[in-house]
Amino acid sequence: MRTFAEDPPVEERLGDALREADATLATAESCTGGLVGSLLTDVPGSSDYFDRSFVTYSYEAKMEHVGVARETLDDHGAVSEPVARRMARGVRDVAGTQWGVATTGIAGPTGGTEEKPVGTVFVGVAHAGEWGGGDTWADVERYEFDGSRIEIKEQIARRALADLLDAVERAPPRSADGDESVS
Repeated sequence: MRTFAEDPPVEERLGDALREADATLATAESCTGGLVGSLLTDVPGSSDYFDRSFVTYSYEAKMEHVGVARETLDDHGAVSEPVARRMARGVRDVAGTQWGVATTGIAGPTGGTEEKPVGTVFVGVAHAGEWGGGDTWADVERYEFDGSRIEIKEQIARRALADLLDAVERAPPRSADGDESVS
């Protein structure tokens, strides 16, 4: 599962960034079926920052484990920006981590539509700031990938980790007492 890996792979660079930030992470995965978590745990010492992963493949799992509302699924479908946002926020909050990342998409080879072709994915990244600090947020990006089902899943998983790495690197540093540093 290294077809789309850089050198060093994103999972190693992300691990270094999370360790440096003294931050933790949880994942909620649909179309990647646990691959994001698997890539994270390929890195020795990942228990320093990786808390847990939920594979929320069904509507019921999305509702039960990460708090996606039934109305959101009815109104937008599982492969949508609102569902990815809720999954990322939900896993972050359920796990009590600083970061949550979520994937929901269509890995194929069937299931695509003109509006959402095979390879469409929404990746959600959520950050928990200090209570009352106003810097808690969630962002979602839409991507489309080509390839076989396995190739699409790897591209999605690596993109999710890259999106999270970008966010971690942009986040303000935290001081030793948990407050953000002031420069």
